[in-house]
Amino acid sequence: MMCAPGFIKKGPRVRKVLVCGAAFAATCISAVAVPTGAGAATPEPVPTPSDSVTATPTPTLPELPDLPVEPGEPGEPEVPGTPTPTPSDSMSPAEGSATPSPQQPTAPAPGATGGTGATTGSGSVVSAQGLMVTPKPPRTAHYAYGPNARQRIDAYWRPAPAAKAAKKPVKPAKPTKPAKPEERRTAATPKPGTSAAPGTQDARGAQGAPAAPQAKPRPAILMLHGGYWLEGDKGGWKYFARRLTNQGFAVFAANYRLTQSAQWPAQRNDTMAALDFIKKHAKKWNVDPNRIVIIGSSAGGMLATQAGTVGEGAQRVRGVVALSPVNTPYLAYQDGVKPTARPGQRKLKKAVVDLVHCVPQPAAAACWKRVEDANSAAHASAGDAPMLLMHSAGDFVPVTHSTGLASALRGVGVPVTVRTVPGAMHGSQLLNDENVYPEILSWVKARTR
Repeated sequence: MMCAPGFIKKGPRVRKVLVCGAAFAATCISAVAVPTGAGAATPEPVPTPSDSVTATPTPTLPELPDLPVEPGEPGEPEVPGTPTPTPSDSMSPAEGSATPSPQQPTAPAPGATGGTGATTGSGSVVSAQGLMVTPKPPRTAHYAYGPNARQRIDAYWRPAPAAKAAKKPVKPAKPTKPAKPEERRTAATPKPGTSAAPGTQDARGAQGAPAAPQAKPRPAILMLHGGYWLEGDKGGWKYFARRLTNQGFAVFAANYRLTQSAQWPAQRNDTMAALDFIKKHAKKWNVDPNRIVIIGSSAGGMLATQAGTVGEGAQRVRGVVALSPVNTPYLAYQDGVKPTARPGQRKLKKAVVDLVHCVPQPAAAACWKRVEDANSAAHASAGDAPMLLMHSAGDFVPVTHSTGLASALRGVGVPVTVRTVPGAMHGSQLLNDENVYPEILSWVKARTR
């Protein structure tokens, strides 16, 4: 170690002073070793010229291959994943992060234990990264259940697993007498003019083989969107529909004709037509046509309760779930003319007029007949479907729309549950409440057993 000599002064009470230059400071600082592991208490020994120090690179994970996309949704991912970092996306060194290396993953240094935050023998930390893989989306298809452009329906379903054939116990073979040469024929080569025994193959192929067991038909859910009967689209149910397919349901979301081109009861007729379409082609999705539930939101909730009350609703569906249903359009009209009406209520008042194509007044007989027909409670009978009706406490479609219907149904012995959820959510927004989806799922499963 070299030091540059400084000024030397001689005299009483004065001693020699050596001033070391920059070379001395650099040499001293480099002699101090700091471990790379976080929170290390004991410094590592200084390496000697005979020792070699190998840097342990942070391993990078390979990119995941793209998940296959089912026909009907070309190139559409389920949920956007975490993007793969590129050199342009990396942080600058000033931000405390190095640019990712494009090199292939390398094995950790000897002595590494693996896992997040594992410490190697040299004191360095090996970090692990987690990758989230989204589930494979269900199959989807789009159909027309009528000639109008709005009479369209989307189907969501998952392939049914093949049912396992029941295993029969094997009985021990009975001893038989030796057969004569002319009788030594196998079941695969029967005598001329005879057919193979059941479950065996003859020379012509698999004739007589038992059919493969079929999976049990699954329940289905038809969903109807809201939008004041003048707007909205079935595509808004897409993610909720996919979620329900994971629970074993085949799910359908339908559009219906809007008030701009068709007056009441065209919307209800489309709902019935969509149901008939599902039942007619139930085998295509392995659906049990006798186990269908309708879920509707707002204006679609009113159409759902109509399907459950008009005629023998219980013969049509197993149950109805309605979120903020406008079950009494005349009540909505009355709320919308009040001075204290909110914007949503004023818009709904106008929507009722557009729905029935007249201003609701008891004195106008023809108009009033359509208004009463649009009131779900007016159709209540003992043969109606059970219902789960939900509103929020601050809903601009108040819970009185459902309490009136519930009273009419209970009066004829039909089970009904009315729920009021805290907040001011409306329609499908109620699904944001953590208790709503579990209750709907439990209720639907109980009705489709």
